[in-house]
Amino acid sequence: MKKIIFLFYLFYSLIGFSQNDQLAQNYFDKGEFEKALVSYQELFNTQPGNGFYFQQTIECYQQLKQYVVAEKAISERYNKYKQSSLLVELGANYQLQKDDSKAKKYFEQALDKIIKNPSEVYGIAAVFERKVLIEYALQAYQIALEIDPNMNFNFQMAVLYGQNGQTDKMIEKFLEESYKNPQNLILIQNQFTRFMNENADVAFNEALRKALLIRIQKNQDVFWNQYLSWYYVQQREFGKAFIQEKAIYKRNPESLSNIVNLAQISIEEDEKETAKEILAFILENTKDTDLQMQAHYFLTEMKINDPLIKDYSEIEKDLVSLLNQYGITPYSIKLQILKAHFDTFQMKNPNQGKAILKTALELPINEYQKADVKMELADIFLFEEKFNQASLYYSQIEEDLKNDVIGHEATLKSAKTSYFKGDFVWALKQFKELKSVSSQLIANDALEYFLLINDNTVADSTQTALKQFARGDYLIYQNKPQEALLQFQDILKNFKGQEIESVTLYRLGKIYEKLGDYQSALSQYQQVIDHYSDGIYIDEALFFTAEIYSKKLIDQEKAKSFYEKLVFHHQDSIYFVEARKKYRELRGDNKEL
Repeated sequence: MKKIIFLFYLFYSLIGFSQNDQLAQNYFDKGEFEKALVSYQELFNTQPGNGFYFQQTIECYQQLKQYVVAEKAISERYNKYKQSSLLVELGANYQLQKDDSKAKKYFEQALDKIIKNPSEVYGIAAVFERKVLIEYALQAYQIALEIDPNMNFNFQMAVLYGQNGQTDKMIEKFLEESYKNPQNLILIQNQFTRFMNENADVAFNEALRKALLIRIQKNQDVFWNQYLSWYYVQQREFGKAFIQEKAIYKRNPESLSNIVNLAQISIEEDEKETAKEILAFILENTKDTDLQMQAHYFLTEMKINDPLIKDYSEIEKDLVSLLNQYGITPYSIKLQILKAHFDTFQMKNPNQGKAILKTALELPINEYQKADVKMELADIFLFEEKFNQASLYYSQIEEDLKNDVIGHEATLKSAKTSYFKGDFVWALKQFKELKSVSSQLIANDALEYFLLINDNTVADSTQTALKQFARGDYLIYQNKPQEALLQFQDILKNFKGQEIESVTLYRLGKIYEKLGDYQSALSQYQQVIDHYSDGIYIDEALFFTAEIYSKKLIDQEKAKSFYEKLVFHHQDSIYFVEARKKYRELRGDNKEL
C-alpha cells in the first residue's frame, strides 16, 4: 500500500513539474522575463545539475540586463564543475555589455581548452553556435581537427558556413561528408534543397552543379553521377538527369529501376516527351517483366490522359495486347486497373470495367493491391451515380488502411461523393477532418473543397449555385468536359457577381487548359486576376497563366511577369516556392529576392 501511495505521489509530482516547466517556457517565449526568471529559479533549485534550467536562468538575467548577477552565477558554476563551455558563457555576458576585450579573453581561454583536450570542442562549439558566434565556432572545430585529424565535423562546419553566407565552403564540406558517410546523404541533400528552393539565388545552384561536375571528372565513382542526377531532378532538368542515369546504367546494368522512377517523376511534372524517351530506353534495355510492364503502363497512361489523342480504338488494342502478353495475374494488376479505368471513363463502358475488377479481386493479391482495385471499383460506381455503393467501397478501404495515405485518399473520395450528391453538411465535416492529414496533396485538396462549400453556403443559404457547381465538378469527374463547360458557363450567366463566380472562372480555365485551348484558359484566368485580386484563387490564376506561357506558348517574358506577381504579392501561396524558383531561372541573374 505504501508503495502504491508513493507511486501516486511520484506521478502527480512529475505532472506538476512538467506544468511548471511549460509555464516557465511560456513566460520566456512571451518576453515576460521577470516571471520566467522566478519559475526557472524554482526549477533550477529543484534540479541544480540541470544545465538547461541554468542556461535559461542566465538568459533571463541577461534579458533583464542583470549582467553582474549573471556573471556571478556563471563563475560559481564554472568553479564548481569546471565546464569549459562556461567560459564562452562568461565571454558572451561581457559581449552583451559591449566589453569586447574581456569577451575575447574568455573566448580565447575556451579555445585554449580545446588545444589541451580536443574532446572539449563539442561543448564549447555548441555554446558558440547557440550564441551565434559562428566564426568562433568554426575556429573551435578547426583547432580540434588540427590536433586530431581523425575527428569529423564536416556536417557541423557546413551548416555554419551556410549560416555565415560562405556557401562555396558549405558545398565543399557537405559533399565531402556525403562521400565519406553516405548514410548522411539524404540529410545533406535536404540541406541543399533548402538552399536551392528557399535561400539561394541562381549562383548557388550553379556553384553546386560545378562542384559535382568537378568530382565526376576527378573521380569515376558512380556516386557522383547519382548525385548530379539528383541535382538535375531538383532543377526539373529531367533530360540532363537521364544522361547521368544512362552513364550509371552503362557501369551498373542493375540500375534500371532508378530510371523508371525518373520516368514517373517526369510524367508527374508534365515533362512527357522526356518521359517517353526514358521509357523507350527501358524497353530497349531490359528483359525484366516487371520493368517492362511498368514502362508499358506509363506509356499507355500518358496516351489515355492526353486530350489531343482521340484514337481510343488503338489504345484499346494496346491494352488488350498487353494483358494477353502478361496475363491476368497479381503482377499485372496495375494494367488491369488501367484497362478498367479506360473502359469506364474513356469508352463509357462501366460494366466492362467492373467485370475486369471483380475478376481481379479473385486473384491472390495483397491488401494494397486489393485497396487499389476497390478504389477503382468505387470510382466506377461513382461514375455511374451509384453513390451509396461507391461510399461502401471507399469506407472498406478506410477501415482496412486507416492510417495509410491510401486510407486518407479513400476518405477524400468519400467526401467528394457526398459533395457530388449534394450532401454538403457531411462533405464539409469530412473535408474539415482531412485538412490536417500528413499528405500535403490530400490536405490541400480537402482545404479547397472545405472553403468552396463553406464560403458558398454562407453566401447562399439555399445552396442553389453550389448544387449546380457540384454538378459541373461531377461532369468533370465523368470525363465530360464539353458538358462541364456548358454547366459552368450557365453558372456564370445565372449567378454573375455572386461568391461562386471566381471559382467558376477558375474551373473553366482548368477545363480549357485540359482541352488544349490555351487562349480560352488564359482568358478565364485573366478575369480572375482582373476582378478577384483579393480572392483565394488569384495565386492559382497567376501560376497557371505563367505555366501556360512557359510550357505551352513558349513566351518566357510573359511567363516571368506572372511568376513575378505571384512571388512578390502572394508569399503564402502553395505555389510560392515553385514560382520563385522559375522566376529566378527566367530572370537569369544573381539578384536575391
